[in-house]
Amino acid sequence: MELHQKIAAARKKKGLTQEQLAELTNITVRTIQRLESGESVPRPYTLKAIAAALDTTFEALTGSTPDGHPVASKDQRNTEDEKHFLQILCLSCFSYLVIPLVHFLVPAFLLKRSGLQNPGLIARGRSVVRLQIYWAVALCFLLLLTLAYNFIIAVYAQKSLLLNYLWPFLLMYLLNAALIAATLWRVKKDASGSRISS
Repeated sequence: MELHQKIAAARKKKGLTQEQLAELTNITVRTIQRLESGESVPRPYTLKAIAAALDTTFEALTGSTPDGHPVASKDQRNTEDEKHFLQILCLSCFSYLVIPLVHFLVPAFLLKRSGLQNPGLIARGRSVVRLQIYWAVALCFLLLLTLAYNFIIAVYAQKSLLLNYLWPFLLMYLLNAALIAATLWRVKKDASGSRISS
């Protein structure tokens, strides 16, 4: 629908005549007629006055903001919100730096409190949390393997071959940072391709 048609439709929906709209906006009736017929293009301040009189917004009439930027549709805003939420969810996984074995509770809590309705987005969030649970289990398992190795070496071989626990711990920390960064990159890539909602 063209701008002049939107103005006429909004005026009729409000139940106003062109004369009444002219009085409410302090614009001449002839100007209102020319705007509604498409003969002239209104200036932004004229459109703001008309929008206010018709109980609508400048953006609703023009499809753009007063400075000329296009207004995002509801679907675009939802996609941006989903992208932002998934990025926050991924970044919350870095809580493993502070609380390594139960850090997955942070993104799980965020996901539960988000109130999301989109099944695709919920599944994506759950996969992020699940990956962090797998990481915590793998870290514990690797530390247990290190303990078993050190025990066997201490009992049956030279004690100089013992493995320091910091090496597997550091390795797993770096691996998780890479996993989170890769997940964050995929979220950004999928959001730009608008595949989050699927």
